[in-house]
Amino acid sequence: MDISFLSRRASRVVALVAAVGSIGVAGAVYASDHQDTPEVELNPRMDINDVYAFPGSSADRIALIMTTSSPIAGTTASFDPDLLYQLKVDNSGDAIEDLVFQVTFDNGVGAAQKYTVRGPVAPTMTGTKSSLVTTGPVLTGTVGSIGGSATGTQVFTGVRADPFVIDLEQFFNIIPDRRPSTGALSGPATPTATAFRTPGIDFLRPFNTLAIAIELPKALLQSNTAATANFGVWGTISR
Repeated sequence: MDISFLSRRASRVVALVAAVGSIGVAGAVYASDHQDTPEVELNPRMDINDVYAFPGSSADRIALIMTTSSPIAGTTASFDPDLLYQLKVDNSGDAIEDLVFQVTFDNGVGAAQKYTVRGPVAPTMTGTKSSLVTTGPVLTGTVGSIGGSATGTQVFTGVRADPFVIDLEQFFNIIPDRRPSTGALSGPATPTATAFRTPGIDFLRPFNTLAIAIELPKALLQSNTAATANFGVWGTISR
C-alpha cells in the first residue's frame, strides 16, 4: 500500500460535516470538518476530520481513509479505545450502508496500541445505530504499521500529516463568530476581512492527524461487475 497518499498532495475527495457525511465515489463532494462542535472540541478523538476515497495501488483497487483528532502537535497520539470508528459503503444507491468496516482499538498508547478491523461485511444495524459485527473478515495489527496483504485488504492506522489546508487566522477574520474565545486566534468580534489572503498561510501545516487507511480490491465493495457500478462512502465515529 502506498502510504504516500496521506501526503499534503493527496487529492481531497470528501470530508464530513458534523462528524457524519457521505459521497458517491462517482461524484465527489469537497468539504472538511475540524472541531466545529462543542462535543468534539471536548474530545477531539471523536472528531472526523476527513474521509477520502481514491484509486489504490492498481486500477482494480481503492483506498478508503478516515482522519481524526487533528490538530495533533507532535507524533504521540492514540485512538480512543471506547469509540467505534466506521467506514460505510452504499452500493445500491439508497443511501443506506450495505457494507461496513468497523475499527476498534485497545487500551495501548501510541505505537503500542493494537487495532482490529472488521469487514467489509453487511452490518447488523444501519443508520444511526451500530453494533459490532461477529461475522466477516477480521484484521488485527499494531498502530503505525501496515497489516494485511498487498493483493487483499491492507490496513494502516496511525499518525500522519494532516493533508487539510486552511488559512485559519484569515477564516476567523472573515467569520469571527467561529473564533475561539482565547488564544492567538481569538481576534476581534467583528469581521476584519472579506476574502482569503493570496498567498494564504496553511495553519495546519505543522500538525498531524490520526489516520485509518484501508486499501482493497474494488470488487469487494461493488454489488455487481458492470462498468457503471459505483458506490458511496462515508464515515462515522460513535460510542
